[in-house]
Amino acid sequence: MGALRILIADDHEVARRGIRSLLEGHPGWEIAGEAKDGREAVELARVLKPDIFLLDIGMPNLNGLDAARQILSLTPDARILILTIHDSEQVVREVLAAGARGFLLKSDAGRDLVAAVEALQHRRTFFTPRVAQMMLEGYLRPQGEHEGSSQCVLTPREREVIQLVAEGKTTKEIASALNLSVKTAETHRTNLMRKLDLHSVADLTLYAVRNGIVQIY
Repeated sequence: MGALRILIADDHEVARRGIRSLLEGHPGWEIAGEAKDGREAVELARVLKPDIFLLDIGMPNLNGLDAARQILSLTPDARILILTIHDSEQVVREVLAAGARGFLLKSDAGRDLVAAVEALQHRRTFFTPRVAQMMLEGYLRPQGEHEGSSQCVLTPREREVIQLVAEGKTTKEIASALNLSVKTAETHRTNLMRKLDLHSVADLTLYAVRNGIVQIY
């Protein structure tokens, strides 16, 4: 059996180095590559085909949750561990909905990261005790009863567009990032505003923040 191949995706180089230092000495594990945002992680998934992905949620261009969805559509057997500084109910719901097999707070990485990767290696899930308790006690209500669930009406493309708008990208920059014409990018933005009944870029940005599409640190 070959080495377990791991990809690390985080927009902070120091964080990537820290994660690498915790994992690269483990027997039978190999760091297959690193990505600085979600879009690069998806591209590396195509090329490198790692076994396990460690994805930060709050990455630019494409966040970790939407990257997870795209990676799983390319390689359904991929195992994904989400790293975040937040453990709210909404974030946990989004992690589960994205198809990730594990969830780890960055503050716990020094203690739990190796155990989390070992769990995914053996095709188990890994959640911190607090998150497991939230699920056990039924805090994750059915999606239809969950406040703010309107984000689920968005298509993957619309989520990409709204993230880039919220990050301050111009229509031309959005078109370039998504390989669209400027007219198509503008149409996506207009349709988003109509669909969500929003009336400005500021409204779109606030929606993206409230629904976990982008994060403010």
